[in-house]
Amino acid sequence: MKIDHIGVAVEELQSSLSFYRDALGLEFKGQERVEDQGVEVAMLDLGESKLELLEPLSDESPIARHLAKRGEGIHHLAIKVEDIEAKMAEMEDAGVEFIGEEPTPGAGGKKIIFAHPKSTSGVLLELCEEQ
Repeated sequence: MKIDHIGVAVEELQSSLSFYRDALGLEFKGQERVEDQGVEVAMLDLGESKLELLEPLSDESPIARHLAKRGEGIHHLAIKVEDIEAKMAEMEDAGVEFIGEEPTPGAGGKKIIFAHPKSTSGVLLELCEEQ
């Protein structure tokens, strides 16, 4: 396993990109809309990992709710796994609670699921598997 990406909730993608890409110098890898998650996503290269900027598509988006409660900043940590269903079963056996029953489509065509922060010492943890 390794860190796939760090998700950062942002109010406005383009102004955030101007910091991370232009001022900090991270390489922009692309942008996409992920309707299932209610976000517009921009990915930036961060060495062996990526930085994922998340802008809500609507006020009902989970990212919009996060921004309303906590403001901009780190939203989640994503761990890359080889077999998401097997890792979920292993974690459930250890008492981890997930948000949702099954993995859903995520950015970059990955399968994703979030472990509930109650189970992870307050960290929203995403498991992701390449397709």
